[in-house]
Amino acid sequence: LSRSLIASRLREAMPQGTISCARAHRLAAALERSPAAVGTAIDLLEGRIVRCQLGLFGYSPAKKLARAAAAVAPELEADIRQSLEEGRLSCAAAWRIADARGLPRLALAEACERLGLRIARCQLGAFG
Repeated sequence: LSRSLIASRLREAMPQGTISCARAHRLAAALERSPAAVGTAIDLLEGRIVRCQLGLFGYSPAKKLARAAAAVAPELEADIRQSLEEGRLSCAAAWRIADARGLPRLALAEACERLGLRIARCQLGAFG
């Protein structure tokens, strides 16, 4: 697919200049492109990604949904800590752990908040 076709599909998907994280991922899969490539195209079109599936950004008015969990099961903490890279958990690793444990992705982010751990390297490139 050409960059112009990706840009065209994105313009259709974000008439107000925003696109949800979930929709951007679905579009990447439909276009057989990586989330990072679609994220770059969103950026080049000066679009904004909203409604992060981990609840970390793109919500109004609070901007962020994720709050510290009341507690974190020791097994979940072990999975998270084993997946850390340079003290941070990648977005992709967070998704993997949540999906493997049958947890909502927001719950995984809230566990990280409780543990004082940062999630980094958004698959769409929204944060570093």
